[in-house]
Amino acid sequence: MRILSALFFIAIVSACSSAQKKTQQARINAAYDARTEAQRNQPAARPASSQPSNPSTGSANPSQPSVASGDSRSTTSQAPAPVKVMADGPALGTTPTLSSKTTGEWMVTSIKGKFLVTDSTNVRIYMDLTAKSPGGQSVLNPTDFSEHFLVAYVMYPDYNNRDRLAYGTVPLTAQSVNQQGDHLTLTFDLKRPKDAANAVLLTEITETNTGTKARNDLPLRFKVTKLSDRFTLFDKQGNQPQLRNFVNAGDTIIIRDVNGTSKPLFGYRYRHDFDAASSPMNTSSRPATKSLTVDSTLNIATNQPFVLPREGLYYFVEDTTAESGIGLVVADKRFPKLTRPEKLIKPVLYMSTSSEIGELNQAQDTKKALDKYWLSLMAGNEGVAKKTIKAYFDRVEEANRLFTTYKEGWKTDKGMIYIVLGAPDRVQRNREREVWVYNRRANVSEVNFTFTKKPNQFVEDHYELVRYIEYQPIWYPIVEAWRTGAIRE
Repeated sequence: MRILSALFFIAIVSACSSAQKKTQQARINAAYDARTEAQRNQPAARPASSQPSNPSTGSANPSQPSVASGDSRSTTSQAPAPVKVMADGPALGTTPTLSSKTTGEWMVTSIKGKFLVTDSTNVRIYMDLTAKSPGGQSVLNPTDFSEHFLVAYVMYPDYNNRDRLAYGTVPLTAQSVNQQGDHLTLTFDLKRPKDAANAVLLTEITETNTGTKARNDLPLRFKVTKLSDRFTLFDKQGNQPQLRNFVNAGDTIIIRDVNGTSKPLFGYRYRHDFDAASSPMNTSSRPATKSLTVDSTLNIATNQPFVLPREGLYYFVEDTTAESGIGLVVADKRFPKLTRPEKLIKPVLYMSTSSEIGELNQAQDTKKALDKYWLSLMAGNEGVAKKTIKAYFDRVEEANRLFTTYKEGWKTDKGMIYIVLGAPDRVQRNREREVWVYNRRANVSEVNFTFTKKPNQFVEDHYELVRYIEYQPIWYPIVEAWRTGAIRE
């Protein structure tokens, strides 16, 4: 949740203006371009990448879903990267840190929403909330939240239609607001507007003293609902949905609906060593599609606890002809943290040259090689190295927590941008895309990153970055700042 400091950006901008740093920048660019080119020309040296396709155009057989090898990239020429966000929808989506403020007032810092259809006329809304007190502490007492915030909602027909279908306030009671681990949950029911097949729910949470608002938009479907609109992952007690796409190997989990319905589901397990995201400047053509291979199958029942003991990508459907279902990444017991050296070396791809990655991958003693890598970057300064390592892998953990889809969060395009640049300052979202805006850094022009939603069989929320070569002047200096230990928070 850390925001890159203004001091750091001032240093970068001033440094880039000097002739000495221009020479250094040329070296950085060459190294980074060499790594990108090596990745492009030697696909066999990297794990096979798989991107599920749109079910409407891919295989309807869940045992062999169509996927694309590698990250999706533009196949046509593009205009320069946008510099202004387009306000083309009524709702602003929130991201982990919507505001740069960290102290001084009560504030909601993130909202994640999910709906489940209750019956033909009602849906239940579930939201995970994180909030901060004026002292910067996490708000975990539901009473504190209820005393300092108001919650209202409005339903629109679509992102581009501002006609209100319904609106109201959400009572904050002991039944609607609860604590779950390190965050709060908000639960409330909504009636389907008359004759509405779909809607967009805009929820607005207002701090009562200052009027500061946090907003979340959530598309709703009332007719022809998918399996994931009716069933989702719950905690092992079956009380609260887990608004995430991953679980830990060996955990007891339940897939259920609001009413506790019992029905059989078919499950498939795939091996899932997907590629990490390529650089934001890599605009090469998208690789050809291929299919994932089923490793094993299983049968489960909804509303009944079960255990998935092995890591992998799992996919549950009502029947074998279904075009969409519920996808889950089953990761090791420490995920979203990465702790084993053989896993820790992988995310440093985003700040490394191809030769450095090659040395790490070929090392006999991975831990020793990783220690040597960080110390060599920090000129042997162990204190700076420790702080930089912590900052980097804190962001990796957050990326896993926030952006895991059918692959680990750090491997996604959103995860890559989050790890390197931190949380965006503002997000604009419509039904098909998100734009992350970075504009609160001193002496640095506003930069936008546009992500487009990529439909697939497994999850609803997988997005891919629209890549532009024009990101180079922003990206390379920040990568170099990581490599020199300038970013330590």
